[in-house]
Amino acid sequence: MLDVNEGAAYAPMTVEQLGVHFINHEVPLNAYATREGYKNLVDSRIVPQWGQFTLSSIKPIEVENWLRGLKRQDGKPTSPGTQSKIRNVMSAMFSHAMRYGWASQNPITPVRTSSKRLQDPDLLTDEEFRNLLRELDKRERVMVLLAGSTALRRGEMFGLRWEDVDFREQLVRVTHSIFRSVEGNTKTAASHKPVPVPPMVIEELKKWKAASDYKTAKDFLFPSIQKNGKQPLQPDMILKNHIRPALKRLGIEKKVGWHTFRHGVADLLRRSGVGVKTAQELLRHANSRILMDIYQQTVTAERRAAQALAFDSIWVDDTNTSNSSSDRTLPNPRRVAKEEVKPVIN
Repeated sequence: MLDVNEGAAYAPMTVEQLGVHFINHEVPLNAYATREGYKNLVDSRIVPQWGQFTLSSIKPIEVENWLRGLKRQDGKPTSPGTQSKIRNVMSAMFSHAMRYGWASQNPITPVRTSSKRLQDPDLLTDEEFRNLLRELDKRERVMVLLAGSTALRRGEMFGLRWEDVDFREQLVRVTHSIFRSVEGNTKTAASHKPVPVPPMVIEELKKWKAASDYKTAKDFLFPSIQKNGKQPLQPDMILKNHIRPALKRLGIEKKVGWHTFRHGVADLLRRSGVGVKTAQELLRHANSRILMDIYQQTVTAERRAAQALAFDSIWVDDTNTSNSSSDRTLPNPRRVAKEEVKPVIN
């Protein structure tokens, strides 16, 4: 990237120059993980394609077509989510230019992208989750229990110190997050809300604290022994060396990451009929859009039951009729217990 000197008379002429100013003056206002993500997209995607274009020459349809044709390093199309992230960063750059008076409009506003997933994320069933807990050693068991009951983001959980755990009130206070060993602010302001912890998990945390060599208020819950407790363990290392091998031993071939447990909590809330607003507060989403995407995903068993209930209504309930539901190979949908398909309470 070009070096630019900040001054009253400075006005970027190209997208590359705007990117430099954006990274130096706008991006630092965000959490560390967000900053790194912005920098990566500006440097690896936006500047290589649009860097030499003047701000006034950017056309929405050209950006939209470019995004649709983006490829990953392996040659496969980029996901809709990645395309949306790039589009949003470009839009933020031009909004930045408008605030400084360097652009009269944001050409990215009309650009259309979709953040719809190419496929639904894998979720562990209740039985798979219980079996995983039995297969893990104490430390990893506590991690998975905490992640699977509170929906903490990985950076939030590994950034926890004992002073953040309130055993009496049975909650954790998320005040910071860890990303690539750098401690910083949480993802959003909503992330700062206290997170309730189930009594059973509180008891497991007490046991883990008693067994840990690092138990002062400022110590991390899951410290790195190699770093003498001064840094937490690396989330990816725990997945690679402990959780995924345990899943393999159990014969579970699903793609599991730390966010799997967060999605699992959202799915559990949905299946339990918890309303969107309450779930949003528990998951600490800044808005309900992301949560609605999760709530609108239903597991196959529920889809089958709902479909069968609806389809059964067109059949005559007559045991002498060969086409009646009782003669079909599938179980009679009317016999599905009503509580198995729980409505979402909005």
